[in-house]
Amino acid sequence: MEFTRFPTIDDVELSRKKVLVRVDFNSPIDKDGKIMDDSRIRAHRQTLLTLLNRGASVVVITHQGRPGDNDFITLEPHAEKLQEVLGVKVRFVSDVIGPAASEAIRSLGEGEILLLDNVRLVSEELIEAEPEKHSRTYLVRKLSPLFDYFVFDAFATAHRSQPSIVGFPVVLPSVVGYVMRDELEALNKSILSNESPRLFVLGGAKVRDTIKIIEFLTKKRIADRILTTGLVGLTFHVAKGGRAGKSLLKFLEEKGLTTLISLARRVVLSGAPVDTPYDVKVIKEDGRVVEEPINTADGIPVDIGSYTSLMFSEMIKEASVVVMRGPAGYVEDPRFRSGTLDVLKAALESNAYVIIGGGHLGSMLEEVGVRREKNLHVSTGGGALLIALSGETLPALKALEISYKKFFAGGSS
Repeated sequence: MEFTRFPTIDDVELSRKKVLVRVDFNSPIDKDGKIMDDSRIRAHRQTLLTLLNRGASVVVITHQGRPGDNDFITLEPHAEKLQEVLGVKVRFVSDVIGPAASEAIRSLGEGEILLLDNVRLVSEELIEAEPEKHSRTYLVRKLSPLFDYFVFDAFATAHRSQPSIVGFPVVLPSVVGYVMRDELEALNKSILSNESPRLFVLGGAKVRDTIKIIEFLTKKRIADRILTTGLVGLTFHVAKGGRAGKSLLKFLEEKGLTTLISLARRVVLSGAPVDTPYDVKVIKEDGRVVEEPINTADGIPVDIGSYTSLMFSEMIKEASVVVMRGPAGYVEDPRFRSGTLDVLKAALESNAYVIIGGGHLGSMLEEVGVRREKNLHVSTGGGALLIALSGETLPALKALEISYKKFFAGGSS
């Protein structure tokens, strides 16, 4: 399995071209409608500045929230933040496919940038369908004639099969931006690298999805060791025949995970090189937090214990490639962040190429206190990364493949 290296914005002449760029600016929004974290906007800075510096007329399209949710808002705050990030004037129009949007796009000059409003204001954007069908949506038919190229740079949305993601590549020559390029290179590094040992540290609460990942990694013989933490670790501990106190079993039952134990057991029996926690931190009925061996632990599990942190850290330090996704404990509470911080620190202090699966782990990097510039990739998309690592095809890549064969393979671009 290889993640295709698609043409990038460096491979085509974009001067004096109208370029539609699909990014992911979907950000946490406070009760006043203000952006709380602009990291996803900053992630696209290099792609957008490169396009502007090469004389392209750049139109940006993205989504924010879902209809009915509190974070479903106009993108005017995003335009203001983007202007701050880029250091250039960013035009904004409160429209997506209407006359105001069309006029703003047509009037855009070389080296200028325009942000259209929330693409999910168009109801079609919430529909999942094949690329060919989405190429005939009103959204794509209305906008595509106004552009010369489509740039896909929204890895975090690559697992969605929606019009703004998969429809445009069918009708426009499409390339990837730097965010997407870096994500694909990191995936290839984790999946195809001949360096060993290759070690995966998988935790968090998405147990079913993670079981699929472990099944794929085992079947393709990608991982030398898989260290499990969080709810994933508890599930696999029981699946491997480990003892568990009544409180831990009750906890798994309350989380709806007991039905996944047999599935995890089949993966273990297929040869999955899975390690599970030796000890855990639990909250007792009287509120005390104690560390206990996992076989006899009694209480609500909230983090891996110090011995598990030590042993997992020692294994991580010997790895050549480390892929981490999901926290080791209930990191929303500062008392239960130490396990996650320990394994993160071990990864950053190692000589391995490290891939961090975004989300909680990405936000905790600054707490570790270890600076690393090289051989580190922090993914922008947790859901997309999960699906890619589980062996499923990302719809965005399917659409980009269609575009490549249609517009590039024959030299028609």
